[in-house]
Amino acid sequence: MLDTPQAVLEALRENHDRTHGLHRTVTAEELVEAAEQVDEPGKPELLVTALLELMTAYEFTGEHRKSPVVFARLLKLWDTVPDSFSPYEAHQVFWRFKWVATSLLQVPEVPLATLDGWIDRMRERYEAAGHGMQPVASMRFHVAAHTGTGVADAHDLWVTRPRTELSDCEACETRHLAWHRMSSGDDEAALDSWRPVLEGAQSCSEEPQMSQARALLPLLRTGRTDEARSHHLTGYRRVRGNTGMQEEVGLHLEFCALSRNEGRGLEILAENRALFETTGAPLNHLEFLTGVEALLARLAEDGHADTVVAGPPGRTWTAGTLLAHVRAEADGLATAFDARNGTTAVGERRRARLARRPVLDEPLPLGLRTSVTPGTPGTAPLPVPAPAAATQPPADFAELVREARRLAAEGHPSDERLWTRIDERLADGSATHDDRLGPEELLLAELAEQRATLHRTADDGDRFVAELERADELFSGLGMPWHALSVRARALAWGTEEHPDGQDGRAGRPDGAGAGAADDAAAPSAGVAALREETERLKAEVPLTGEDPAAGETAAATAAGHDVGRERALRYLIVLNSLAYIAFQEAARHGREPEAAAQARFEESAGLLRAEAGRLAAPHQVAIARQYAADLAGRRGDFALAESELRAALRDIDAAGRPWRGSRPRCLLAQFLLGRGEPGEAAELLHQAIADAVRHDDTDFPFAPTYVLLGHATSHLGDGAGAVRHLSEAAARFDQAGEPGEATETRLQLADVLARSGRQADAVAVLESVLSDEAVAALDERLTAQARLTLARGLRDLEEFLPAAEEFLRLAEAVAGWEDDREVHTLVAAEAAVTLAMAARHDAAAAAYERALASHAEAPNPPQVLNMVREFARLALLFRGDEGIDTALEHLTRADAILAAAECVDAFPHWYEKGLIHYRRARVLADAQRFPEALAEAEAAVAAHDQGGEPGEAPRAEAVRIAALIEANGLDRPSDAVVRLTAAIARCRAAGLTEAVEILDALRQEYLAR
Repeated sequence: MLDTPQAVLEALRENHDRTHGLHRTVTAEELVEAAEQVDEPGKPELLVTALLELMTAYEFTGEHRKSPVVFARLLKLWDTVPDSFSPYEAHQVFWRFKWVATSLLQVPEVPLATLDGWIDRMRERYEAAGHGMQPVASMRFHVAAHTGTGVADAHDLWVTRPRTELSDCEACETRHLAWHRMSSGDDEAALDSWRPVLEGAQSCSEEPQMSQARALLPLLRTGRTDEARSHHLTGYRRVRGNTGMQEEVGLHLEFCALSRNEGRGLEILAENRALFETTGAPLNHLEFLTGVEALLARLAEDGHADTVVAGPPGRTWTAGTLLAHVRAEADGLATAFDARNGTTAVGERRRARLARRPVLDEPLPLGLRTSVTPGTPGTAPLPVPAPAAATQPPADFAELVREARRLAAEGHPSDERLWTRIDERLADGSATHDDRLGPEELLLAELAEQRATLHRTADDGDRFVAELERADELFSGLGMPWHALSVRARALAWGTEEHPDGQDGRAGRPDGAGAGAADDAAAPSAGVAALREETERLKAEVPLTGEDPAAGETAAATAAGHDVGRERALRYLIVLNSLAYIAFQEAARHGREPEAAAQARFEESAGLLRAEAGRLAAPHQVAIARQYAADLAGRRGDFALAESELRAALRDIDAAGRPWRGSRPRCLLAQFLLGRGEPGEAAELLHQAIADAVRHDDTDFPFAPTYVLLGHATSHLGDGAGAVRHLSEAAARFDQAGEPGEATETRLQLADVLARSGRQADAVAVLESVLSDEAVAALDERLTAQARLTLARGLRDLEEFLPAAEEFLRLAEAVAGWEDDREVHTLVAAEAAVTLAMAARHDAAAAAYERALASHAEAPNPPQVLNMVREFARLALLFRGDEGIDTALEHLTRADAILAAAECVDAFPHWYEKGLIHYRRARVLADAQRFPEALAEAEAAVAAHDQGGEPGEAPRAEAVRIAALIEANGLDRPSDAVVRLTAAIARCRAAGLTEAVEILDALRQEYLAR
């Protein structure tokens, strides 16, 4: 009931704490009416407060049409009953003259003369009150920048005047200055101006999110893509769904179009659908619509006009239909503003934005899962990251085939594109077989072999084998027995097992093997003896060298331009490679302890491949044998042998003149180097592997897992930005490959790197995308729980306590059925209780507190529960002041009991927990001014941490600091505190605790100066 001044005041306070939005605005409107009813006659104090709150609600929800009307009422009250305004409210009257000027600028129906007259009125009021003119000059600059008239003079007049107490905050002025420089065409100067805001030195309720949105374009244009990614992730979270931030949402949409992240843009569009109907700030609405149009135009231009997109409620929209709707509305608004202003500046800025082209050649990996899938059934998929484009294939069909055969003979990976093009041209009728290329059956056999490789890459084992059987039939019919035998060997080796970890299909090509490890699938055993037997028979019947080759083989080889003997030798080595791979799989299946017989069979097969490849001058096949041996050695833990074999393999590849074959052994060597803590060389190897794969158009190269490894290597090197870049790239490529599980795991690693490097907001943005409704259903239950826990903690670190608590409660529901891991229930309940308490949800926090204690009794988790109890002691003082002292001490008594009950728990740092309890009790007692008891507790904390050895030094130093504060300030014994601090400083210096030394020494100097 709002029938008393106190009730209205309490309601105003409660509404003030709400998030800006419709609920807060509607309530503010109701409270203005209630204040009018309960105010004393002639003393409208509550009405003043209520009107200021309503104006704030309008300002921050984009209701600029309504704001001037509210201010008119306030100004009338200021002129008639100024005593009803508190000092703060009096200051706000002058401060909000600027709000009104901005609101009038937002509405095209307001004549420019009215706006100019308002600024004149503002100047008169400021002069009469003795205020400086810089804020007035600032408003005139904003009008000039909007209309495009007299901008330079207005800018100079603004920046040359001294700031006053009514000037915009430093962060907002930084934004205006940087935006002016960017609009003038100087991106570098703009970014330099923006540095204090973007780096966190300046902030306010609107910053850094407004500047983050505006800085995206210059960051992209200057190549600072890592920063652009970060500011998009963190900045968008702050403006998402905010009706007062329409322009900023539009800039994020434009960023998605310019960075080739159209799928992300569609997701943002869906999350901000309500903004289509938010028209209280027409200028900001125009900026939003222009961002929408930039995204939709990019989609339409790329052939996705039929993609279903989110638009104004009430109908289904495609990119094309929404584009037409938005364009018409935005054109009308721009025309209205230009008509009002008497210039073309607004329309020209809009046209310039829409004329911008994507800044990047490929999508900038953002590290996010895009939950909106662009390209509904019947539409083409959107662009995705891909290796660098190859050179244009020859137009002449005969030349195309000859080039493909040449590259295939070299084992060059770019032959794959040419064979694919050959297949396409034969299928669409744009080419026919040319007899100069040899028998048509030869080309068909080659194509079948190539299609088999593609199916192998795609994990389609049945089609892989079917195509090889077709190639076998064709080669046999041509009288090419070594070719036929080699494809049968490949089918036996690679046609019955799943992809090994790290394998990528390249192992099935005639030229070589992947660098990964086999999985537990059974390697084919039947047929191995027959394959060996047939190989020996064929060697006798059709020798690898000699003057009497098979007639069919001669004719085919001559037509293809191949050396017959060389072709036979390479096909023979493919057979030996296949046998070695079969033996490798059998040995690898047993992990670190392969069966002696399996190991012996592998060594025999690999040894034969190595020997014969050496004899036949094919060092690249020697390298393959070494890769197999290195992989098995690594599994056994013999990393020295593994490294030796891989380095030798790379030398073999150099000798073969086939540099494209070096990428996979480099990746495997990098894995081993990372495992033994040598990230520097590992990173170099991985960079070179990726560069070579791109340079040689190796589209089968495992880019995604390699980028994951590179992310780990750069993270270990302390290059957080590099790690983020590489893990983001990996996640995008896993998405492209249709591997959501791997993409999710990569994003969890990315979030961890971001959090550890202090970029908690970026980490939260990544985790929110991982845990979107569409993604969660496909995730492993335990993986989902870990992600949700990390997200909840991240939100709490960002002081978004209520969303964090909601995540903890979702997590509690998810783990409720985990009977095999009950201590997780305790952990989640304890963290939820603390977070609810931080969010000032006291009743819910108390209930969660009791649930955590009950869970702890059933499934103990002492560290987590002790942390909860200590936090409740701290928060009791924070929220209740002196009244919370007894409650805080009660919590700490409970902590003593929990710690005593945990004495029998192994691997539990009792000294640490005991020290923290004493430390917290010392602070509570100091707040109660019970200084002797507080000092005793602080010294007990020091003594407890003494028991921790080196790990106890840092918490001990903090306990000493508190003891010194109590001693000097509470007990008025600064000289004793100096003695205590001097000893502690020496100890910290010996322990290498530089920061602790600085903190303690600063305190010591303060006390020495007394």
